[in-house]
Amino acid sequence: MPAIPIAPRPPWRSEASCDIAVVVVTFNSATHVDRLLASFDPALGDLRSRVVFVDNNSSDDTVARLRADGRAEVLCRPDNRGFAAAVNIGLAQTTDAPAVLILNPDLALGAGCVPTLLAAGRDPGVGIVVPQMRTPGGAIFRSLRREPTVGRALGVAVMGGRVASRFAGLSETVGDDGSYLTQGDVDWATGAAMLMTRECADVTGPWDESFFLYSEETDFAYRARRAGFRVRFEPAAVVTHTGGDGMTSPRLRSMIALNRVRYFRRRHGPAWSAVFYSSVLLNELSRSATGNRAARAAARALVNPRARPRELSCSGRLLPR
Repeated sequence: MPAIPIAPRPPWRSEASCDIAVVVVTFNSATHVDRLLASFDPALGDLRSRVVFVDNNSSDDTVARLRADGRAEVLCRPDNRGFAAAVNIGLAQTTDAPAVLILNPDLALGAGCVPTLLAAGRDPGVGIVVPQMRTPGGAIFRSLRREPTVGRALGVAVMGGRVASRFAGLSETVGDDGSYLTQGDVDWATGAAMLMTRECADVTGPWDESFFLYSEETDFAYRARRAGFRVRFEPAAVVTHTGGDGMTSPRLRSMIALNRVRYFRRRHGPAWSAVFYSSVLLNELSRSATGNRAARAAARALVNPRARPRELSCSGRLLPR
């Protein structure tokens, strides 16, 4: 790991009213924050900005590295109550900003991407703007999503994610590269990078902290759309996203599966919720059969409350009695 920088530089916080606030949620993110910090100046351009890191009680030297850099505000939580809780703290801290960019720490922002996102957020009716994401190798990171449905959950379970993503009715994930090159409205997108206008944040309300991790961005985008806001994809703004742990980590994949079911059940009746749950479980069992340890853990968590990550132990029954 590179040495911690020792010479603090001028802070990003503008003495005048800022054009945008950037809120970054960290948890044991020391391997990522230097790269993100280095990308901020070219990404922000001439914007008057305020950068706030909300740290979820890291046990590594994340906070030390941020404080040694010296340019961002650092808010340290005494515990880890999840991504949404940290976002809400950041939003409450930055009420002076007309727009807020929420970021994961495992990103590098492309030059000029923040003014581009901000400009897209000024279009009538737009409340959320998401950038094009690329992998560290330069490939398109498939970050765009459709609203969860029974057909899409079943399509992935039966056909596999790669094949199903080619068809809009069979997968939540938008799988064709052409969609990632054209500006347009989407249902939602991976929450690793998401700009919200202050109006959208205020009208939609706080992020739902009961999800802890995963599906909180799905829920927020759904509520924003219900409130009349559009979710805009802006491919001219590019970020590089490391990501990918959710599908390979047994604990994280369990959270993804559980929260997908919880999100769907909150918006649909018992019969459709039962079919959706069965489809998600079928998908995890199918992947388990190929030796996927993370999928096996997710399947166990779906059927056995005792196997769920402790952060979701209070999530209750996934299906109606």
